[in-house]
Amino acid sequence: MDNHDNNEYSLKEVQAGNRSEFAKLIDVHSDQIFRLAIKILGNEQDAEDVLQNTFLKAFQKIGSFEGRSNVSTWLYRIATNEALMTIRKRRPEINISEFTNEENEEIESPIQFIDWCCLPENELLSEETREVMDEAINQLSEALKIVFILRDIEGVSIQETGQILNLSETAVKTRLLRARLKLREKLTTYFGERLTDRSE
Repeated sequence: MDNHDNNEYSLKEVQAGNRSEFAKLIDVHSDQIFRLAIKILGNEQDAEDVLQNTFLKAFQKIGSFEGRSNVSTWLYRIATNEALMTIRKRRPEINISEFTNEENEEIESPIQFIDWCCLPENELLSEETREVMDEAINQLSEALKIVFILRDIEGVSIQETGQILNLSETAVKTRLLRARLKLREKLTTYFGERLTDRSE
C-alpha cells in the first residue's frame, strides 16, 4: 500500500489538476485495479470497463480526497463499487445490500477436513491445483469472494478492507473466516482424491 504522497507522483499536484501527474498515478495503480476487477468479475472486457470508470471517477473526485486512507484504498473502493454495479447489471437477482449488511454474520460449524500435510509442495502449487482453487473462489458468494480477494490475494489489511466495503473490522474478519472455511471444504474433496491416489 502507498503513502498519501507517492514517490512516483505528487498527490498535491494531482489534486491541483495536473494531468501529467494524474497520468503517473494511473501508471502506479492501474495494474492492481485491473487485477482486482478481473478477479472479482472473471471477464477481461468487464475489468477494462471497471478500470476506465475507476480512473474517470477518481479524476472527477480527487480534489475532494481528504487523505483519511491511502490513495490505493480509495481507488480500490471506487473499483469495487464499479465491479458491484457490473455484477448487478449482469445478475439483477443479486441483492447488492448483502455486501454492507452485517446481520447474520455467523460462522458455520467447522466440518472435518482432510489433512494436506502429506502432499508435496510442487503438487500444492501445480497449475491444476491453482485452477481448482480459482474455481472454488468463483463459487463463493460475491460478498465472501470480494473480502477474500482483497485480504488474502491482494494483501489489503483488515482495516482497509473494511473501509473499501463499508464494513466493520469484525464483519470483515467473520466473512474472511467463512470464505476460508468454505474454500477448505471445497478443496478437501480434490486433495482427498490426491491422497487416495498416493496411498494406492
